[in-house]
Amino acid sequence: MEPEIFSQLKKYFQAGGNPEQVIDLLSANYIAVAQMANLMAEWLILAGAEIQTVQQLVENHLHDMILKTFDPKKADAIFAEEGETPSWLAELIEYPTWRSLIYRLAEDYPDCLMLNFTIKLISDAGFQGEITSISTAAQQIEVFSRILKTSVTTYLNSTPETLNKNLSECSAMVCHGQHTYVYAQVLLSVLATEQKGGHVIRRLQQEVQKEAMKSNHDVTPITMALMAGFQHTRAAQCLSSMLSRDALNPADIVQLHKLYSSSDPPPVELLRIPQFLELLIDSLFKPGSKLNQEHKSKYIFLLAYASSVCDTYSVKKGGRKTINKDEVKGTMQALEKVHSICSGTKGNMELLAELDTLYKCIKFAVVSLGVIKWVENIVCEPNYFSLNSDYCPIHLALLDEVVSNHPLLHSTVLQLYTTLFEGSYGEMEILATLEIKKMLVDRLVNLLSRGYVLPVVKYMAQCWESTDTDISLIRYFVTEVLETIAPPYSQEFVSLFLPLVENEEITGSMRVDMDSDPVSEFIVHCKATHGTNHVA
Repeated sequence: MEPEIFSQLKKYFQAGGNPEQVIDLLSANYIAVAQMANLMAEWLILAGAEIQTVQQLVENHLHDMILKTFDPKKADAIFAEEGETPSWLAELIEYPTWRSLIYRLAEDYPDCLMLNFTIKLISDAGFQGEITSISTAAQQIEVFSRILKTSVTTYLNSTPETLNKNLSECSAMVCHGQHTYVYAQVLLSVLATEQKGGHVIRRLQQEVQKEAMKSNHDVTPITMALMAGFQHTRAAQCLSSMLSRDALNPADIVQLHKLYSSSDPPPVELLRIPQFLELLIDSLFKPGSKLNQEHKSKYIFLLAYASSVCDTYSVKKGGRKTINKDEVKGTMQALEKVHSICSGTKGNMELLAELDTLYKCIKFAVVSLGVIKWVENIVCEPNYFSLNSDYCPIHLALLDEVVSNHPLLHSTVLQLYTTLFEGSYGEMEILATLEIKKMLVDRLVNLLSRGYVLPVVKYMAQCWESTDTDISLIRYFVTEVLETIAPPYSQEFVSLFLPLVENEEITGSMRVDMDSDPVSEFIVHCKATHGTNHVA
């Protein structure tokens, strides 16, 4: 129980100490703390306490005592004297309670060699997924590399429901410090050049950059160095200047336009930095943005080029195999038309006249992104709905067309719909507000009918659970969905939608005898095919 006892005894005997005396001294001064603890534990068990309860009690007390009295210098000294990994340490890390204690201590004493070594042992033993504290992991490159690998693998295996959570967790970990950011981004840059799955890693890189920017870190120099290297310095300088200030600059736009109009343009990837694309879309489609009219065509050219050119450029080899610019002209024309419509302050009647043009141009994904940006700014105005008497305002009808053409923009449109659905319309009458929200439910059902099923149903289920949504809206949603859908249904859909359908408060008034109504038919079908039995 006393780590240094054998070395002390050795010194004592070497100095001519009496064996009988040492036995008497040890016996007289032996306190038996550990044995007393074991004895107390046995008494508790005899008194009727559960073994697990007693064990937990002892472990918790010991855990708290170690946290209070831990001395990193003594811990390092024990390590130095042993000269090798103590056998008790290898046994200690097998237990979750003591691993969590090590993580906690490593947070408080980041310079303790014994704790840093133990963290490496834990990582070597395969428990790196538990090391959620990046301060602990970032101390050692081996440990951080394992945790980074685990985090990236988790992201790659994400389902649509867990994607955003896993992305943000991975991004936050990488952005812990300068050294973790540079190391991870260099590694991801290498992986992003792989033909198989490289684009998925590129997305992760971009999310990490966005997370760093949210924390007010200017990572533009690192981004440009990894993307452009020592080539294309003029394009990199122009982009760096604008990205660092988070604002477009006509002089840099003119320079970029010149470079990308040349016979040997820089790689298109440089223009595809999300921050730069957002700045371009804002400048062209956000109401009230001050765009330099003289250079408007250059802004449109760069956005069209970034969104439509197919460029097989290899940064490693410093050259390109092929470049296809066939779609640039058509994309530019579509952007030009829609920009001129959106930038003019037009009423609903004028927009109706332009509807055919808008619908044709919306087929271009980049135009749809611009339309979403424009619509979002207009419909989020406080008095928008009070000034619009149409059941479905024309701006939201445009979003229906976007949803029909671009599945990848479904999540963006859903985000806007949920913002509007949860909005407060205090200046309007209750019935008028319900009509607006009923119209938004129609928009959600349309989104569901276009293939974005689970996120829409999940959102409405959350609205019901939070109890702040009028039950008539939930009932209307269920009615509309039942009229839209037909078997077969996936297990995920049934588990989300069936509880709403079975709920007596929601669908009680919709049911009739003989089980011939849509509600009863859906419930019977689900129980027959999925064996699901929810309690209403």
